Amino acid sequence: MKRVIFAAMLAVGLLTACNNSNKQTTDNNMKQELTLTQEWDKVFPLSEKVNHRKVTFETQYGLTLAADLYTPKDAEGKLAAIAISGPFGATKEQSSGLYAMRMAERGFVTLAFDPSYTGESSGEPRRTASPDINTEDFMAAVDYLSQLENVDAEKIGIIGICGWGGIALNAAAADPRIKATVASTMYDMTRVSGNGYFDSEDKEESRHAAREALAKQRLADPKAMAGGVVDPLPDDAPQFVKDYYDYYKTPRGYHARSGNSNDGWRAIGTQAYSNARFLYYINEIRSAVLVMHGEKAHSRYFGEAAYKYMVEGQAEGYNFAGKPNPVPENKQLLIIPGASHCDLYDGGYTELVGKGEAKNLIPWDELEEFFKTNL
Repeated sequence: MKRVIFAAMLAVGLLTACNNSNKQTTDNNMKQELTLTQEWDKVFPLSEKVNHRKVTFETQYGLTLAADLYTPKDAEGKLAAIAISGPFGATKEQSSGLYAMRMAERGFVTLAFDPSYTGESSGEPRRTASPDINTEDFMAAVDYLSQLENVDAEKIGIIGICGWGGIALNAAAADPRIKATVASTMYDMTRVSGNGYFDSEDKEESRHAAREALAKQRLADPKAMAGGVVDPLPDDAPQFVKDYYDYYKTPRGYHARSGNSNDGWRAIGTQAYSNARFLYYINEIRSAVLVMHGEKAHSRYFGEAAYKYMVEGQAEGYNFAGKPNPVPENKQLLIIPGASHCDLYDGGYTELVGKGEAKNLIPWDELEEFFKTNL
């Protein structure tokens, strides 16, 4: 036993010495100069109630992320802060930026960031993903916010939208500095990647066929793009695909840097997600969590199952079982009447292409109350 302890101590000592000697080199290598667009190019107008500036920060994977920092005008002292990202395949000029701006109007310092390999953030090849790297993106955003002079480092929360809702839950399970988490209209990207929609491909044969196809793609053309919202839109497309088209492909939400608005992701870009189940420990999240979903959302089952597993330790669609959450009283499930999946991207509209009356289905008052109560 003494030999094991000594070996461990020696390894730690050598690692510390190596880290110290190379710290300056590592720090320099992690900082990458990004060319950021300075003009306002969001899909929503800038509020007169907030200040805005472009910023960058580094992750522990050596990537530099681009972000928009929003602060309430005339705010004084240290404020609570929120880091925001999503949907999966979108950029900070779309839904996450809107969430950030609206929450800044309500008194928070907010940071909407482009994930690694996407938007204005660094990383090659473009539009690829990893459960580990994307979880680190959120934790690196918390690092950045914690060091701002006008932020109370003990009062930091996160919001994940769509596929980033599941990533937000994973980050909250990993990082106790995150004191409050909102998963809005969430996807569990690992579940849908491995099981298909509604678990329709949850069988070994289907997963094996998908693995074989991806393995061939790696040799044929590893940088080939796939996915993105279908265009032109088929007449017989499911309603949720029509909803995606109306947000990502029309002036309502189209953006030139968004993968969902254009040619999607690398065909093998989410390969790591299909073999992972990254919500295993969400039943151990002690901090506050709000899972928010639309009543009519095709994705509603992701949020309801995640909430149930988070509180009870078991749920349909989860092949693993754990113990009930030690702090269930600060977990909430909010189902928004009449809302579809994409209605929670920007609030929704009564007509296509963002026309007609705004439905205003994002419950901003409830979000403000949740964060002010728990931060």
